[in-house]
Amino acid sequence: MISVLRTTWPLLLGMLLLMVGNGMQGTLLGIRGGIEGIATFQMSIVMASYYGGFLLGSLTVPDLIKNVGHVRVFAALGSLISAVLVLFAVEPHWITWSGLRFIIGFCFCGVYITAESWLNAGSTNENRGQSLSAYMIVQLLGIVVAQALLNVGDPGGFLLFIIPSVLVSLAFTPILLSAQPAPQFQTIKRMSFKRLYQASPLGCVGLFLMGGVFAALSGMSSVWGAQVGLSVAQISLFVAAIYAGGLVLQYPIGWISDRYDRRKLVLILSGMGGLCALIVIAAQPGTLGLIIAGALMGGVANPIYALLLAYTNDYLDQSDMAAASAGLLFIHGLGSMGGPLITGWLMGALGPDGYWVYLGVLLALLTAYAAWRATQRRALTPEEQGSYAVITPGATTLAVEAVLDEAQSEDPQQAA
Repeated sequence: MISVLRTTWPLLLGMLLLMVGNGMQGTLLGIRGGIEGIATFQMSIVMASYYGGFLLGSLTVPDLIKNVGHVRVFAALGSLISAVLVLFAVEPHWITWSGLRFIIGFCFCGVYITAESWLNAGSTNENRGQSLSAYMIVQLLGIVVAQALLNVGDPGGFLLFIIPSVLVSLAFTPILLSAQPAPQFQTIKRMSFKRLYQASPLGCVGLFLMGGVFAALSGMSSVWGAQVGLSVAQISLFVAAIYAGGLVLQYPIGWISDRYDRRKLVLILSGMGGLCALIVIAAQPGTLGLIIAGALMGGVANPIYALLLAYTNDYLDQSDMAAASAGLLFIHGLGSMGGPLITGWLMGALGPDGYWVYLGVLLALLTAYAAWRATQRRALTPEEQGSYAVITPGATTLAVEAVLDEAQSEDPQQAA
């Protein structure tokens, strides 16, 4: 790990600052929306716009990088993010915010793709797994740190919008001044959704449902907190707990998944998440109970994504894994777009409990579907399974490369 940090610290430092900036604006908008009196459903449109931009970016940024190069795309997107973050405070209107969030989502998708390509180019088959782990730790840590910074200023003013703008601007300095050359970028071939579904129905359905769960947790948690009357400090603690839970539980769940039927593990985790949502609705716990619930929700949601991707790859040939990963990310993005919208509608119809109802229903659906799929296909032995990789939806390029390297190291006769 030390050798990985020695060669990749400029990129990791830059990504840490980027994630602090991104984590601040996501939570801050939910709080500021409550201050401005923006309706819950209107805020859900604002939050969903990020995922619309992200989805468009996943389709267009690879060609953009191929045409003009990593450095130009990276610098242009970074400058645009920095400018947009300040504009949120200039015009606090939900329509304006929706457009700005769409731009932010598009830009961050491009930043992820570019940064991961860069990190991958500096990694070898021997240390790529460590690079991926360090990258994901930095991402989650940045979002957790962002929640603490929300308490240094008034969410009704300009300062908390200026801080992430400055951090994003600074983030690109170590990256762009790094001596490491920009990599050659190759676009990934496509796989039809029909063929992808035939390879892994659970992977496709599960990642679509988890897209909605992720979007609600990352986009609507602060909106929910503002609606129930939590303070800025309490909202920041709740959001931080979501990501801290994912960071802590990724590794033990990954260790278990390499030794256990992944479908049953998805079933158990999603069932725990659904039960957690039900308990919150029934018990109406205080702040401490809500923070524990947030940590549990994040702790099961983040590993489920990696479990579903690993499970799908268990049933694919090596040559199809990269295309399948791209397709699964697209499916996940589609689910993410609807997450804030449905959550906002439910919160308008049912009150704050609509947030937990939405999470509970989606996780219950995943539990039921995973249980049914467990009866339709035999379980693979641990020797037939590939290794679990610690990833979240942000890690695109590196996840694909890690999967391919794992497949190349296996005996061809063990391919699913």
